[in-house]
Amino acid sequence: MKKLMLGLLLIGLTSQFYAQVVNDGQLPEVEVRAVNYKYLNEVNNSDADVPVKLLELEVAKFDPRGKELYEDEYNYYKVSFYIPEGHIVAAYDENGKIIKTIEKFKDVTPPRAVINSVAERFPGWVISKDVYKVSYHNENGTVKTYKLILENGTKKMRVKTDESGRFL
Repeated sequence: MKKLMLGLLLIGLTSQFYAQVVNDGQLPEVEVRAVNYKYLNEVNNSDADVPVKLLELEVAKFDPRGKELYEDEYNYYKVSFYIPEGHIVAAYDENGKIIKTIEKFKDVTPPRAVINSVAERFPGWVISKDVYKVSYHNENGTVKTYKLILENGTKKMRVKTDESGRFL
């Protein structure tokens, strides 16, 4: 019985050595599209909410070529992306590069710089609602703004800031 158990254990361990798949040194083909890195660098905000970052990443990864979205009159692809928190409308050229975007998100957490700026200038006021807007153009750059509604008891106030907390 002892020899039988030892034999089964030995067979079980040695079969594991032959279970490996031998690679011939070839890697599978991977297509890398680094076309829209400029867009990601421009709109990247380390303090942005996760849904905003994920949707911007989807916009950058999207390849409109071959789809029936092309508008001959303007020579670009126009694509809309939606999530419950907001949406992005993007225009791509014939090569899949992003020309411009218009982005609008509601009730996302503003960056720490905006929150600190509001708390410093308006002590006792609380941000009750916000709208985050991004306008990207591949030649003119990016404009990011926050439209905030502040509340203090029954009083309400509207303010507008950029992403670094400067009031506009």
